[in-house]
Order: sequence, then structure tokens, then C-alpha cells
Amino acid sequence: MAIKDGKDYLYLIWKCASNRRQYIVGQLTKNGQYEFQYCEEITEALKVGFTPLVSFEKLEVVYKSEKLFPVFASRLPDRKRKDINKILKKYDLEEYDSYQLLKKSGAKLPIDNLQFIDPILNYESSFEKLFYVAGARHYLGCDGNQCKEAIQVTRGDEVFLKHEVDNPHDANAIRVVNEQQKTLGYVPRYYSRAFVKFIEEARVEECHVENVSKENCCDECIRVVIKITELKK
Repeated sequence: MAIKDGKDYLYLIWKCASNRRQYIVGQLTKNGQYEFQYCEEITEALKVGFTPLVSFEKLEVVYKSEKLFPVFASRLPDRKRKDINKILKKYDLEEYDSYQLLKKSGAKLPIDNLQFIDPILNYESSFEKLFYVAGARHYLGCDGNQCKEAIQVTRGDEVFLKHEVDNPHDANAIRVVNEQQKTLGYVPRYYSRAFVKFIEEARVEECHVENVSKENCCDECIRVVIKITELKK
């Protein structure tokens, strides 16, 4: 799904600390060699505080490398860690593959607001997408520190997507609600435009909670899985 023109794509997302908005600032591709370049929302991100990465200071350059760029590889767990097999199992990997680990883990670090995501590039095929619900702490009644007292969410619960056409901040905003119509959070902004299209085309086949980990950080509390059917022509 993230393969286009023979290239495997990942998007680099930056979350602004002041407005909490997520910006698509770069793309990493793999096709024999690795390429990185800034894209899409880099101009908007620069206006609200994003600083170009030290290894990629020029905005217009397409950087190339035969190996995964060290600045990205350094975000991954060391392959010599004693618990590396446990980490690989968590991401359904049988062996250490730095690019696949980058794709599946997102390579988030506590020292910055960067992460990689697997983008939606093919809008017509059927597929399954897993992601963490955004903004859960604001809607579960926990405020990020009363997790056990939060709205009860259980693995397997059916959830529903509601397009907020009149949302003053984002016309593509999509709420994730449970059967009681309680808001659990939102579809991450970098996927919302695609999901507006899927909702309009009535292609959302299934949507449920895949995992709940209240001991995790608020950005990784509720993970949902959504199945999209193939576009009928």
C-alpha cells in the first residue's frame, strides 16, 4: 500500500509542541537505495518551529544513500540488545531488518516529536490499516494520569468513524466513537483525508479496537484496525 512506482515509501511526521498538530515534513523511499527529501507540509512546519534535521539541512535536495541514513538507523534499537528478539516479535518480524523495523515501530524517541508512518498511497485497493487513536487523553476522562478510571475500552470493541465536516480546525477531522457514541479520539491527521474519501465511498468494512495498553503513553493507548474494501468501478 505504501509502494508506488516501484518505491517503498515512509513519511516523516513532526508534531508541533505548541499547536499539537502533526505535519508531514519528509519522505523516505527505498528502491535499491534510500532517498530522503522534505515534502508536502515542510513550509507550514517551519513557520511554527520545525528545524531541518542536521543531516539534511538543505530543503530542496534529494539525499541518497546505499544504506539507511545513520540519523534514522540510530533511532532503532541495537540489534545486539539482549531483548531484541522480543522487540522483533512485537512487530511481527522474524529477523532484524532496519527498514521494516522503522516502518512498523515508527522509531519514536522521547527526545523529539518525530516519527515515521506508513502512508496510504493506493486509494483503490482493499487493505487493512492499524493506527493509534489521536488525542485519547482528552476524551477518555483520564487526562493522561488517571488511566484506570478512564472510559472502559476493550480489545475487540466495535468503533465507528464520524466525519466532522464543520470542525473549525480541520475539515477532514474524523472522530472515533464507541457504540455509546462516546468519543475515544480522532483518526491521525495524516490519514484523515484518505478516510474521508473511504467514508464517502462507503468502503469502511470493519473497524474495531485491536489493542488497549493504558500503561503506554497517551499517544499509544488505543490501537484500532480498519478494513477498507476495494473501490468498485
